[in-house]
Amino acid sequence: MFTGTAVFDLLLPGDSRSLKAKRSYVRPIVAALRRFEVSAAEVGALDLHGRAQIAVAAVAAEAAHVREVLDSCERLVAARPEVELLSVGRRLYGVDDD
Repeated sequence: MFTGTAVFDLLLPGDSRSLKAKRSYVRPIVAALRRFEVSAAEVGALDLHGRAQIAVAAVAAEAAHVREVLDSCERLVAARPEVELLSVGRRLYGVDDD
């Protein structure tokens, strides 16, 4: 069994000056990510209006499948024209990892 996580650091458009506006950008991205059958949530920069951190987690029997799913998630986020993907942090965990 393998699990993988990815954290996407996003720069939101200048008009996201309220939490309501921020949510209008973050919610559709999280919903789109969940179609890959991953857990997805906003996890960081919660009090910053112009930034967001969204994390995904995937579980599979093979490490290659986890990597494919995380790659697909990253491509989806990077392709969103309304946000700028600043960085991605990824980790892969196997059965033998402590």
